[in-house]
Amino acid sequence: MINIFEVNETNEMIEKENLDVRTITLGISLIDCITDDLNKLKLNIYNKITDKAKDLVATGKAIEKEFGIPIVNKRISVTPISLIGASACKSSDDFVEIAKALNDAAHKVGVNFIGGYSALVSKGMTPGEENLIRSIPKALSSTDLVCSSVNLGSTRTGINMDAVRLMGHIIKETAEATSDKDSLGCAKLVVFCNAPDDNPFMAGAFHGVTEADAVINVGVSGPGVVNTALKKVRGESFEVLCETIKKTAFKVTRVGQLVAGEASRMMDVPFGIVDLSLAPTPAVGDSVADILCEIGLEHAGAPGTTAALALLNDQVKKGGVMASSYVGGLSGAFIPVSEDRGMIEAVKADSLTLEKLEAMTCVCSVGLDMIAIPGDTKPATISGIIADEMAIGMVNQKTTAVRVIPVIGKSVGEEAQFGGLLGYAPIMPVNGYSCEAFINRKGRIPAPIHSFKN
Repeated sequence: MINIFEVNETNEMIEKENLDVRTITLGISLIDCITDDLNKLKLNIYNKITDKAKDLVATGKAIEKEFGIPIVNKRISVTPISLIGASACKSSDDFVEIAKALNDAAHKVGVNFIGGYSALVSKGMTPGEENLIRSIPKALSSTDLVCSSVNLGSTRTGINMDAVRLMGHIIKETAEATSDKDSLGCAKLVVFCNAPDDNPFMAGAFHGVTEADAVINVGVSGPGVVNTALKKVRGESFEVLCETIKKTAFKVTRVGQLVAGEASRMMDVPFGIVDLSLAPTPAVGDSVADILCEIGLEHAGAPGTTAALALLNDQVKKGGVMASSYVGGLSGAFIPVSEDRGMIEAVKADSLTLEKLEAMTCVCSVGLDMIAIPGDTKPATISGIIADEMAIGMVNQKTTAVRVIPVIGKSVGEEAQFGGLLGYAPIMPVNGYSCEAFINRKGRIPAPIHSFKN
């Protein structure tokens, strides 16, 4: 039973500390939609999404009203479209037609985003997967709610460097296709190593083929809650610090578990997972960077940042895993630059560089996220940045990702405006030395020796 003290404590978190449920994401399998007739496939996809998700937004609003818990986003993820469209799509333009069908369905049911315009090519690419990847710039520039992801590597298979090279060009083309909006299309495109099947967060959400026909996944967030708790133990030992983060993460995750269970019951859809990641927003007091400063750093990026982030990530997981029957997704601390006011300030103060962010990704939830770079950055350089991050994920057996935005027409010192939860970002400098000879080699980087565990 929840006592009155816990009720008051949760209310305090919501009203003063930016506690929210970042997203309820309904995963929908489209496998039974497959046909070799493109028009029929588009209709099947539209009908299934609008049927399965027709009550999603209303359910979220009802839970908000009943419990007083803000639910910021209602989202949908679907089976990777490279698989669903392989039989019907003979060209990149055919895949764009599916993207438009997804977009229409998302608008119909009123969600914020729909993810799963995706391909999983960690070991190789089929013609259909390559067609989808090549369609991404046009798909993201002709839709507004569709999000795309590509898995380029894994600990078990290594890194598909042909796909890494291709994605450098695709990201640049997507930036150019949306240059009138500060290259916003790239904010809806992410590449992964070891992508999880049950991630509720965009832009990387897709509904894995091992999942049920439909499933509810919830992403919670509470950087402000953790930061407020740490203010009360300022100067205490690491033991006290860790216990405080663990206890706070437990409370935050319990809120997510409550919402997930209620949404599952109301929609008669199985509960999948709670992703207990600390996901920041541009709002004041809702920053992971601020937590790092409260732990004892003058700015995110200062010496000790990676250690502080490792501590935070581990304690969030230890506390959260005890609060839910099923923890999944990414779970930990996100460090997206444009979505975190403290990270933005650290970049402006020259405390936080691209190289330091890369080091931090070794111990955080995901990777290089929402980072604006100069618009004239070469595709090979983007591929090199991706390859480095994929290697970190592959060797460390963890999920890593890259969501960089080459802002066409802008350079270091300027800012890109993305709006809403996507925020804004200072353009960060990129190492100017060439890696083209490396990127232009063909084939795969082999899996590390510790991957052979069968």
